[in-house]
Parts: sequence; structure tokens; C-alpha cells
Amino acid sequence: MMLRRGFILFLPRLVGLLVVACCSVSIVYMLACTPKGDNQQLALPRVHNLNVKEGYEAILQEREEQHRNYIITLKKQIAQLKSELQGRSELLKNMQDQYPDPLDIRLDHSNPEKAQANLLAFLRSQIDRAEVHSGVKLSTEYAAVPFESFTLQKVYQLETGLTRHPEEKPVRKDKRDELIEVIELAVGSLNDPEGDGNAKHRVYTASDFVEGIYRTEKDKGTLYELTFKGDAKHQFKKIVLFRPFGPVMKVKNENVNMADTLINVIVPLAKRASKFRQFMQNFREMGMQDGRIHLTVVYFGKEQMNEVKSILENTSKSANFKNFTFIQLNEEFSRGKGLDVGARFWKGNNVVLFFCDVDIYFTAEFLNSCRLNTQPGKKVFYPVLFSQYNPSIIYGHHDSIPSLEQQLIIKKETGFWRDFGFGMTCQYRSDFINIGGFDLDIKGWGGEDVHLYRKYLHSNLIVIRTPVRGLFHLWHEKQCLDELTPEQYKMCMQSKAMNEASHGQLGMLVFKQEIETHLQRQKLSSKKT
Repeated sequence: MMLRRGFILFLPRLVGLLVVACCSVSIVYMLACTPKGDNQQLALPRVHNLNVKEGYEAILQEREEQHRNYIITLKKQIAQLKSELQGRSELLKNMQDQYPDPLDIRLDHSNPEKAQANLLAFLRSQIDRAEVHSGVKLSTEYAAVPFESFTLQKVYQLETGLTRHPEEKPVRKDKRDELIEVIELAVGSLNDPEGDGNAKHRVYTASDFVEGIYRTEKDKGTLYELTFKGDAKHQFKKIVLFRPFGPVMKVKNENVNMADTLINVIVPLAKRASKFRQFMQNFREMGMQDGRIHLTVVYFGKEQMNEVKSILENTSKSANFKNFTFIQLNEEFSRGKGLDVGARFWKGNNVVLFFCDVDIYFTAEFLNSCRLNTQPGKKVFYPVLFSQYNPSIIYGHHDSIPSLEQQLIIKKETGFWRDFGFGMTCQYRSDFINIGGFDLDIKGWGGEDVHLYRKYLHSNLIVIRTPVRGLFHLWHEKQCLDELTPEQYKMCMQSKAMNEASHGQLGMLVFKQEIETHLQRQKLSSKKT
């Protein structure tokens, strides 16, 4: 009874507490949910406002207008992004149609055959992008990627690295393994001809390898062209391989028959009878023995002409050689004009033209390289020759200067790759005529060769640029005439400076007196002790 009376007394207090709590919650809720303006909190409609409902409607209308404007802005941005996305998609589709995108080559483990096919398609597209089947137009000679050449023992390189050796046995293991792998793969390809499994074939070995050239285009891969001995004299086998930053892929396996490929050696000349005598000695030993060669001499002026002509006729007569032409021009010497006249004078079938100078020494191996690296309508050959230093400086400390044949060794002490010279070149006559020949406005020495070289670079022909072991520029004292233009004179002086000796050898000459003084002091010091 007492418990019931106590509960009845406590109940009004409990109801009062609940009413106070509900009021407090209501006030907090209204404060938290009051709409805010852009810059300040909107006041709650007060009781004394004319119409609380109209106040709320004004607030809601203002917020609705803000949302509507925001939605319109978003729609504009979405439309702009869609337009950009469509444009990018079309551009990407065009690029994918032309070159398979490496991102499309996904290794889908659920469909390995498709993944392998995609990968193979991409690798083959690298071959199409590289200069394998056709040339690429280049803007300047600095854009050309040169080849390097190699045999079983040596690599002949323009990029000499820290060793500064123009030729060497490959020091770097990666380069050594790379070339060994390529030669072995080429030999395997020759011994496994396609489509003729039952026929008997000659077994090829690495000893049949003659020479190779290779170059790397950093965004595509490495191209290798390897030449092997053929089944008969003057016949060769050529294997073209390509490494598209992955497995090597065989591109071509073809027979190359050079038995009937004639080379017309064209030499422009003025005076210099003694140099021409030396040239003819080399030509008799190398050129006349080849049996598939013609010599065209274009002579300017009349001074020493009879002597030069006599040397040509007597040498040819003693060797029973009749394939020569002598053209005489009564005008000032112009190397470009002489070569152009000699090339156009030829009336026979299409022939390989070798533009040569009287101070050049070439071997029989070079003549084969000249033939193998030219192809009408497709390839021209720009060999980088090895330029000899002044023998009196190189061998000044010897008792005597060695014979010419003994001097012709490729070492950094004896000479350098003349990679700035473009005068010695092999191309088919048809390509020379189609490209427009030399610029005959250039007179005297220098400039005409670079002009022709650029013409070929600007065409779709493949330009083979590589150092060769069988082509030498013999040292001679260079005279830079006052009649040359400033640009020609500058080129002549640069050539003259580089021809004398290596950097170290010239340094020894410059500091000769200082070295002798040091040696004398050493002798005096040793006597005192």
C-alpha cells in the first residue's frame, strides 16, 4: 500500500522531467536543421513573421535554384569530357590500326593461343616499323643510324666506348654473346632449309661466315645482315635477322649471285701523277684480279695529262686489262662534276658505281662488300673508311717506315674511322640518275658528297652506313687553297688537322721539349747518386 502511494507521488515529477526533456530535444533539433544560406546561417522564422510557411518556401526555392544551376554546370562538363573521350578513342583506334598497341597484348591465361598470336603480331609489327624492307625518309644526316660490321674475330665499330679501339674482339660479354647467338642461329637456318626436307644440302658451319653488319634502333630492335660463302665462286648466302627486343626472328633467307655484277670505279683527277701511279699499283693487284670491274678516269686540264694517261695504258697493257675509259675535260677541277660526268658517260647495262679518289686503297673484300650492300631501287652503300695518320709521325721512332701493306692495319695509333666523310660510296647508276646526281654548282673540294648523301637520306632508299675493314684513305699532305669558299676552307682545315696523328701523338710533339728536359734532369740526377 505504501509502495503504491509512493509511486503515485513520484509520477507527476517523472512526467515533468519527460516534458522538459522533449522540449530540450525539440529546440536542439530546430537549431541543427535550420537551412543555411551561401554565406551565413538563415534565421529561423520567428513567431511574429507574417507567414512561417512562406519563409520556408522561399528558402527551399533558393536552394532548388542553386541545385539546378549546379546540375547544368555538371552536364556541360560531362558533354565536354564525352567529346574529348570520343576524339581520343578515334585517335587511339587509328594508331592501333597502323601499329598494334603493346597494351593490347595481354597474357590471357584462359586463352593462351590468342595471347601468343597477339604477341607474335606485335613483334612482327616491329619489323614493319624498322628499316628492314624499305627506307624511311630522314630530315638530316644526323638522324641516320649507322651499322657496325663484324667477322668471327673482330667488331669494327664507330662507337668505340672507353677502349677507343676502332676494331676489337668484343670486350663486353653481352655483345660477344649476342653476335655468337646470331651467327649460330643463321648457321642453323642455312642447314634447315624450308620446304625441302628430303633433299641433300651442304652443311654450313661458322667458318663459312664472311662478314656481317648490324644496328639497333632503340625503339624497335636490332637488325642483322649476315653473309656466308655460297655454293660456287662469287656466290653468297645472305641471312637477315631481326631482334625486336625479344626473340630473334628470321626475316629473309636468299641466294645472292654476284658473278655478273660489274663495278665501275670512277676517279676524278687533276695532276697528281705520282699518286695515280700508286693507285694503279693497288688497282692492278686488287681490281684487275677481280675480273668484274671497269675503271673510269675523268681528268681535268692538260698538265701531267700525258703522264697519267701513259700510266693507265701501260699498266692495263701489262695486265691485259681493257675495261677502262679515259675522259678529259678542259676546265677547272670539280670533284662532283668529274664523278657526274663519269657516271653519265656509261652506256652499258645498269652497273654499280664506286666513287673513288686517287688516294684510296681498297681490297678485294671491299669490292664484295660494295656489291652486297647495294641493290637497285632499294639500297645504297656509304662505307666509313679508315684514314691513315702521317707515317713519318707514327713511325718516327723506328729505323725506317714500313711498306704500305704493313702500314694498313686498323689500330687507334695508326688512324681513325673517317665518319665525317661521305665521298666514297657505292650505288647503282639507275639510283644515282634518279636521285638527280651531284650539285654541279659546287666547285673545287668538299660539299658535293654531303649534298648527295642528304639526297639519299631524304629518299625511300635504305642507306647502309658502316665501317669497313678493306677501304683506306692514304695519308698525304693536304693543301687548302685560297680559292675555296669560307665553308670549304674550314672543312679542308678540319680534315687536315685530323689527318696528322692521334691526340696523344700530337701531344707528344707539342711537349717534345718538355719531355727532353725531363729526361736530361733524370740523367743528371742519376749521375749525382
